[in-house]
Amino acid sequence: MLRISLLLLSVISANVFAVTEAVDIYGDQQLISLIRSNQYLQRVKADDCQLVQDIEARAEVLQQPMYQFLWGEMLNNGVCVKAHPSRGMALLQTSAEQGSAEAMVKLADYYYRGKLVVKDPNRAVQYVLPAAANGDLSAKMTLVRLFGEGYGSPADYELGYHWLYNSIFDDDAQQKKASSLLQMLAAKMPASIVARAQQPQLYTR
Repeated sequence: MLRISLLLLSVISANVFAVTEAVDIYGDQQLISLIRSNQYLQRVKADDCQLVQDIEARAEVLQQPMYQFLWGEMLNNGVCVKAHPSRGMALLQTSAEQGSAEAMVKLADYYYRGKLVVKDPNRAVQYVLPAAANGDLSAKMTLVRLFGEGYGSPADYELGYHWLYNSIFDDDAQQKKASSLLQMLAAKMPASIVARAQQPQLYTR
């Protein structure tokens, strides 16, 4: 009986230690990876909300764009803190203004779906266009999808098609998705423009 009790005590002690073990703050590349795989909020919760104060400080005091994104999304979704969408969206906006492609894509998604804001897919185009121009693949995919659905200016369709067509993809699934989006957009463009957009260098008149 004493042996069993000691064994149970050691298991309980190990579990307590695991729960209270300190969690290191995320590095920039780690955080970008979590955002791009849409695992950032799950990770904060999985870490038992231990990093809330560190995340807030890096967003509000140090004004680091990736942490502004993360803190903004925690406020938008009420993860580990009380939901405060007006502040959360303001932080996403600030992150986007500092050049965060992830924030631009997220804002575009909110306006496309009409979550927390009035639905406005044309504004979604405005948010995602600069990130696509800077080469972010997720932004290029989103932009071509929006164009293919008829949003944005037809004058920009060729450029959006060109950016995505000449991209490098991480895997076959991503390439197939891009091909489907390009096909949808090509249906809205003259064949001669599509052929020109497929060239490695885009020369417009």
